[in-house]
Amino acid sequence: MAGRRFIVEADGGSRGNPGPAGYGAVVRDGDTGQIIAEDAEFIGHATNNVAEYKGLIAGLKAARQIDPDASVDVRMDSKLVVEQMSGRWKIKHPDMQPLAAEARTVLPRGQVKYTWIPRERNKDADRLANEAMDAGKAGRPWEPKARAVPAAPAAPVAEPPLEKAAPKAGWAAAADLGTPTTFVLLRHGETDLTPQKRFSGSGGSDPELSEKGRWQAERAAEALVARGSIQAVVSSPMRRTRQTAETVATRLGLEVRYEDGLREVDFGDWEGLTFAEVQERHPEDLNAWLGSAKAKPTGSSESFTTLTHRAGVARDKILARYPGKTVLVVSHVSPIKTLVRLALGAPPDSLYRMELSAASLCAVQYYADGNASLRLLNDTGHLR
Repeated sequence: MAGRRFIVEADGGSRGNPGPAGYGAVVRDGDTGQIIAEDAEFIGHATNNVAEYKGLIAGLKAARQIDPDASVDVRMDSKLVVEQMSGRWKIKHPDMQPLAAEARTVLPRGQVKYTWIPRERNKDADRLANEAMDAGKAGRPWEPKARAVPAAPAAPVAEPPLEKAAPKAGWAAAADLGTPTTFVLLRHGETDLTPQKRFSGSGGSDPELSEKGRWQAERAAEALVARGSIQAVVSSPMRRTRQTAETVATRLGLEVRYEDGLREVDFGDWEGLTFAEVQERHPEDLNAWLGSAKAKPTGSSESFTTLTHRAGVARDKILARYPGKTVLVVSHVSPIKTLVRLALGAPPDSLYRMELSAASLCAVQYYADGNASLRLLNDTGHLR
């Protein structure tokens, strides 16, 4: 079920640059233009750019709190922040780097795009930033003011057209993509539960590879050695993925780095059960889970929405560590499908429309402008 569409407007200011600084952020409904959330804060002594990044982070967090599946159009009059977050400008200043990294972890990259707007079209965020600085000067916290908001507009408010001078983003941007970072996504080999099609997540028995699973890992290693392009190996820390990753890494002469965000979903009380058994024992929970990415398996604290966030964070950490490299990412069905879904910009229910065999390979390339390209899906040629 696709999330809502939001517009986030953010700004920051510093009276002195550096000097007393504050930020403001607004979340609008993407269809009506109506403001549905506001945030502002006095942040002490800082620069304009730091305050602008703080405003961006606050706006993204406010949007995530309302709907973590939302698609977000960030609009700011800071060309620096827009260009850096879009990947077209390098982030050289040490104060900016951790803020940009934090902003990227709030929502998955595929859910957020950045657009530059003129200052006069960012008045609400600018107003909030100044309110926050005024509050800080008076020694009190910023508090939202009561504002008249129409209860039900007669018709959707059309979004104002973008200025012709606004820099283009995404696929409309000038082709300066450079060398992409490539994820070769390898699902682990079979365990004893795999051929029985039993739920096997991160909350179960953590099974090891079966004899067939070890054979599959060896075949995957042969295929990847033959391709000769893998430069790093990152894996889920679960036993079946560790064994698969270590088999391949040994043949490649590489070390395995482990990333917890790549582990499988916790299936709660469904662990070890077949789909038919879950349907018999927990029919209402199963129907809810199949109908919404926010629903959780019985007894689990984790939904596909939660997975989307942590898989997106793991992806961005790997991209930051290995820019321009080809990385073998060893994981499970749900995280791999999620990374593919995000690369395609597909809705959450597309997870149920993909097939991923044990020890299959997928490949996604990520470009500096924020775009991604699916190059391979469920390749099992090495197992024939």
